[in-house]
Amino acid sequence: MMTVSTSIKVPHRSTYSSAKRAIDIIGSLIGLGIVGLFFIPVAIAIRLDSPGQILYSQKRYGLMGKPFRLCKFRSMIENAEALKHQIENEAQGLIFKNQQDPRITRVGRFLRRTSLDELPQFWNVLIGQMSLVGTRPPTADEVIHYSEHHWQRLTVKPGLTGEWQVNGRSTVTDFEDIVKLDLRYQALWTPLYDVVLILKTLYVIFARVGAF
Repeated sequence: MMTVSTSIKVPHRSTYSSAKRAIDIIGSLIGLGIVGLFFIPVAIAIRLDSPGQILYSQKRYGLMGKPFRLCKFRSMIENAEALKHQIENEAQGLIFKNQQDPRITRVGRFLRRTSLDELPQFWNVLIGQMSLVGTRPPTADEVIHYSEHHWQRLTVKPGLTGEWQVNGRSTVTDFEDIVKLDLRYQALWTPLYDVVLILKTLYVIFARVGAF
């Protein structure tokens, strides 16, 4: 059973911020409204393109290593996790990336390029499991290999976006670089900095910067 490193005991100050939580609530309500607009056409496209569920749920690890279920629009074939070991990992360290991953469906590639697959996570934000801005929530096969300094990135809530997403996104392929960006976020964090990163995220999404 995965346990949090005993050296990481204190959550980051952002987790106590009422201003950050207010931004999350307002942003997630707006986001869920967008989900309502896109759900039916996205659901139809997913179902026509590939058999299986519309939504995909996966166990991830959030604040202080607490597990939660992350929800996304399904962008891969139904049995993708079982096939993961057959795909070459093009990234370095404790993340998995493959630019031409054959498990991704045609509609799934569009959803990922436009970040539409992430929209259901606004529900995770609304109920407090995630934040609009934070770290990328890791999977179980990643955290079991964490070193002491990796755990520091989980002292903030996982986010829909963050430093990694606005500073290279999918082109950042070294996990240690992602850790550095996460720790940079923790050092620079203020509620205003969250707003800046949200605005930068909107730019990289619409400009399709660093996405594949």
